Amino acid sequence: MSRPLRQRLSRWVDIFEETAIAVILGLMVAITFANVVARYLFQSGILWGLEATTYLFAWLVLFGVSYAVKHTAHLGVDALVNILPLRIQRLLGLLAVAVCLLYVGLLLKGGWDYWSKFAFKLNFLEVEDIPFPVWLQGLIGLVEDGEPRYENLPRWIPYFILPFGMALLGLRFVQAGWRIWRGEQRMLIASHEADDLIENTEEDNVEHPGSSSTDGPGKKRKR
Repeated sequence: MSRPLRQRLSRWVDIFEETAIAVILGLMVAITFANVVARYLFQSGILWGLEATTYLFAWLVLFGVSYAVKHTAHLGVDALVNILPLRIQRLLGLLAVAVCLLYVGLLLKGGWDYWSKFAFKLNFLEVEDIPFPVWLQGLIGLVEDGEPRYENLPRWIPYFILPFGMALLGLRFVQAGWRIWRGEQRMLIASHEADDLIENTEEDNVEHPGSSSTDGPGKKRKR
């Protein structure tokens, strides 16, 4: 695969991942807000709201895991690694990638086995409350002789995030390993909190020379 094509595919994956996270988060907020309004203003509620937000949250978490790998946003302790030579840091980073890929492979196998059971053998099983619109079933070929196949959403649809999320996570680890191999990245994760705190303190000292960030233990400086 040529480098421009690889970069284009990577960009498409990034856009898809970021768009999915934004859409899922927006749907969760909209459903929850609508449910609160219906409950307190109209003494009613969205029957399927809780179940829908539960599944959406699961999708958000699994998309977020791979997104955090892409941006090295997972928390980690790098105090020991940082004192090692750069070459050793990269070797440890590649070792971490290999371990993570092994773990993801196990999760992918388990996720595929679990999802495929509902996709093929038990594809008649539905979720508890979330309705499955007829027009949407028609778009994906689930209407036979004018009759929809499902009344509620089939379980294999929300469960699809299990193998898909693990496959996306595996892709992110492969990309991270490639960046480490090329010397563009040292480690899988980076704990940015200490660096941010030091940077903020230095900026504060420049803006307010001769003053401390606090007046005493547990007391913030008054401005």
